[in-house]
Amino acid sequence: MKHIVENTAYYLLYGLLYMFALLPMTLLYLLSDVLYYVVYYIIRYRRKVVRQNIAMAFPEKDESERRVIERRFFHFLTDYVVETIKVLHISDAGMKRRMRFENAGLIDRLTGEGRSVILLLGHYGNWEWIPSLTLWCDSSRFVGGQIYRPLRNCCFDRLFLHLRTRFGTECIAKKDTLRVLLQHKRAGKPFVTGFMADQTPSPANIHHWVTFMGMPTPVLTGYETLARKLDAAIVYIDVEVLSRGRYRATFKLAEEHPVATEGFPVADRYMAAMEHTIRRAPHAWLWTHKRWKHSHLFVK
Repeated sequence: MKHIVENTAYYLLYGLLYMFALLPMTLLYLLSDVLYYVVYYIIRYRRKVVRQNIAMAFPEKDESERRVIERRFFHFLTDYVVETIKVLHISDAGMKRRMRFENAGLIDRLTGEGRSVILLLGHYGNWEWIPSLTLWCDSSRFVGGQIYRPLRNCCFDRLFLHLRTRFGTECIAKKDTLRVLLQHKRAGKPFVTGFMADQTPSPANIHHWVTFMGMPTPVLTGYETLARKLDAAIVYIDVEVLSRGRYRATFKLAEEHPVATEGFPVADRYMAAMEHTIRRAPHAWLWTHKRWKHSHLFVK
């Protein structure tokens, strides 16, 4: 009975969102304009957290400048929602017009040499469009994928799994990361797998700190350890917002041979690169999470 209820709820949700996905982007952005007003002025979704985060990250800016970033962020957030829905009904050509990838030859070179690649990205721009990289690279050479944390709501979890595999990539639950990537390596098939590396580690998993946006910040390091174990190159995806609903993502080599390194030099480089990306256009980063909630644990 529970399975029937969950299936019914999922197909109702999918059907509703698919109808919205049929709309042209111009109408979806009008919907985003309305959602922005509701989210920012009526619901006031996480406004306090966002305001605190922006104040900590930009102490040199005055209050009016920070409020501009805040309002632009919330408008960008509602754009992210409608853009993500559009993945349900968008052609490959349409996606390529909106999400451009530069230096895709780097991925083709590495995978052509039989190397696997760990991609580092952040909650910046529309990260749900990043799996469309398979439209720009020779995806016959590798297994594309992304690491994800399953959502508690089974309907939304199923929906996002569908969205994130739309362009032929696989979703790997975080707990299965090593097992699945080892399977690919043993099968002789290079993998190109994305990690959302700007997330906050739990206190028990804090092994390294950096200064990020002027604050002591604990960072994820598991991907760097994994890259050494699997002899995978590490590539950063630098995302730029070109205009509303149009992005450019550039592949930048962070470390070709992590087995030759010690400590966490890639984590240092990644966080510095991520900060540069954010400062270039701060409204396009996800400010709704308490990124510095563990900063009090930092010991010099």
